[in-house]
Amino acid sequence: MDERRPPPIVAWLGYGGLIPFVGLAAAAMFSTSAHIWLIHALLDYAAVILSFVGALHWGFAMTLPNLDPRLQRGLYAWSVVPSLLAWMLLMLPPLAAGIGFVIAFVLHLLRDLNLARHTTLPRWYLPLRLRLTTVASFSILVNCVTN
Repeated sequence: MDERRPPPIVAWLGYGGLIPFVGLAAAAMFSTSAHIWLIHALLDYAAVILSFVGALHWGFAMTLPNLDPRLQRGLYAWSVVPSLLAWMLLMLPPLAAGIGFVIAFVLHLLRDLNLARHTTLPRWYLPLRLRLTTVASFSILVNCVTN
């Protein structure tokens, strides 16, 4: 198996997770009657996914071998930050929330890049995270900025 490609189940689930981002974004662009509801649904989904990617760092902290204790504590601490950010962002108007979600997704990607400098992650992980973050962020921005 090519170590640069994610396992098939990971690819299916990862890219499948983009369907609500792209679908809600497209629906919101073309709907007048349900536009606000669709934007809120998109932001709600962003909150769920941001919480999910944050939790990955909890998993890394528990399972990566030979982690420096300081890095491990940092992973545990960071892992809850995306959920807290998502919760706070949902209280903002859609434009501010959308921009905040994009910043949060990019910030988390930067945390992943930092983690990769200190430990070994699967070779497919960072390229996949970059693609998923890009599509999710673009879907959010297109709708929140054109709201």
